[in-house]
Amino acid sequence: MAAVVLDSKANFTVTSVFEPGNLSTQSFKVESSAVSSKSKPLYIVTPTETGTYPVILFLHGFLCSNTSYSQLLQHIASHGFVLVAPQSSMNIFATVSQEITYSAAVTNWMATDLQSLLPEGVTANTNKLGLAGHSRGGHVAFCLALGKAETTLKFSALIGIDPVAGINTVFRSKPSILTYIPRSFDLGIPVGVIGTGLSSQPKNFLFPPCAPDGVNHAEYFNECKPPCCYFLAKEYGHMSLLDDGAEKVGNCMCKSTSQPKYLLRKGMGGIVVAFMKAYLKTDESDLVAVVNNPKSAPITLDPIIYISA
Repeated sequence: MAAVVLDSKANFTVTSVFEPGNLSTQSFKVESSAVSSKSKPLYIVTPTETGTYPVILFLHGFLCSNTSYSQLLQHIASHGFVLVAPQSSMNIFATVSQEITYSAAVTNWMATDLQSLLPEGVTANTNKLGLAGHSRGGHVAFCLALGKAETTLKFSALIGIDPVAGINTVFRSKPSILTYIPRSFDLGIPVGVIGTGLSSQPKNFLFPPCAPDGVNHAEYFNECKPPCCYFLAKEYGHMSLLDDGAEKVGNCMCKSTSQPKYLLRKGMGGIVVAFMKAYLKTDESDLVAVVNNPKSAPITLDPIIYISA
């Protein structure tokens, strides 16, 4: 198993994935009636320039709005990806199983109807389909990739952003996929995991951690088979990647940071771009550059772990 573990002292090649890409983008909402009678609205962010682009299904966090990630999604789209972000239920009692079923339905819808909504000249390549999710959406993404619901399209790469599997190791979200056995996930696709350093710390004595140890990013990565990679945004909290305003609401319950939040969005956006370019566009140059040079990122990434084979 070839593993590369680096810290912030490394200094090699520089990459531009942390800056906005060269493509102009457009974002718009799709009403539920355009998807299915049981659906929720979608938020789509796409390049506007003529070309064929891989698609990424992005699943938001618990009780978050899909549009609260607009700055992150626009960054990714500007590098040549079409992003489809479903709006799951805002009901506090909604189950993970319901979200898995709905996300699978949106995946199936993309196979037949996404193309007709895109700008003229823009072609969605659903044969190169990425899957990403934040917080509980990260858990749903892992469940979907593990086949907990059937989809007509197959995923080619998965990235979890601060995925969370429940309140603690006893009260885990159902379906419970964590086994606490290293390399036990039978995914069959490359996986990336991004964690935040403050997510396992409580906001105060009233609120537990938003991503507790044992059910957070570290355990998800521990159970991934290669190729897989791990990035820890050391100085940031669980909700810091959301747009300004939305992020402030989330941080009422999650420990935050005084560090500029826009830098985290650039940092996480760049990691997603580098990872998806490697496995949806067969161009590993940016991923290798980030792994070899953590200082190229606008945030502290420590550690970085990349297991290639």
